[in-house]
Amino acid sequence: MVRAVRTRERVLDAAAELLNREGRTALSTRAVSAAAGIQPPTLYRLFGDKAGLLDALAAHGFAQYLAGKQALEETDDPVADLRRSWDLHVGFGLSRPACYILMFGEGRRRGFAEAGAETMGMLRRNVARIAAAGRLRMSVDRATWLLHANGVGAVLSLIALPPHERDPDLPAAAFEHVLRTLTLTVDGDDAADARSGVAGRAAALREALRISGTTVLTRSESTLLTDWLDRLADADDADSAGTAAATDRRTDHPVERDGRDDA
Repeated sequence: MVRAVRTRERVLDAAAELLNREGRTALSTRAVSAAAGIQPPTLYRLFGDKAGLLDALAAHGFAQYLAGKQALEETDDPVADLRRSWDLHVGFGLSRPACYILMFGEGRRRGFAEAGAETMGMLRRNVARIAAAGRLRMSVDRATWLLHANGVGAVLSLIALPPHERDPDLPAAAFEHVLRTLTLTVDGDDAADARSGVAGRAAALREALRISGTTVLTRSESTLLTDWLDRLADADDADSAGTAAATDRRTDHPVERDGRDDA
């Protein structure tokens, strides 16, 4: 058993090195077997088929990615911690593009299932700290997925370009844009907006209740309150989208609008 585990790790290390050095097209079972010093039947016995090898390789990449995330020390500034986590994410993707595409760009659910869920859990915990401080203007879940989508999109967009055509300032600009969307400013200017204030308080209460583990409410009451708080936290975002959509609908048909005005 120990020997099989070691052989499996050796194969994954060899496949990862081959992937990073020569790209996805180099990952034939024959090439991976030769790089790991094993016979192809051994590879099939360990991973089933090439799809199984790719899933295991994605999980292997996530394990290394998580090791870097876990090495980041938490400070008393959750926004600064989030920025450092974003920078690590971008750095990992640009330094290991083929591996990153395998992890985030192919929807390999078997590779993503456990390590990927832990990755999202770490991101959510960081966002929840911002919510607990009363600085989040939407629900923790929505903010987490918004950050994830923008981070992955920014890295994949850069990977798609030749290195000399990439804008090195794009990831930082993308982070600042998302941050402005997610959070209330420290000086309270944004807090003057009543809806944003309610959203921030709802998100903060949601996290405070989760952290405290209060037993005052029954399970059904807690579930209902959680749903209400998430809806309140996301209401400002939804209202803004609805306003924009309504504006678009009004301006998309100027002839019809003018006709009604003339009447």
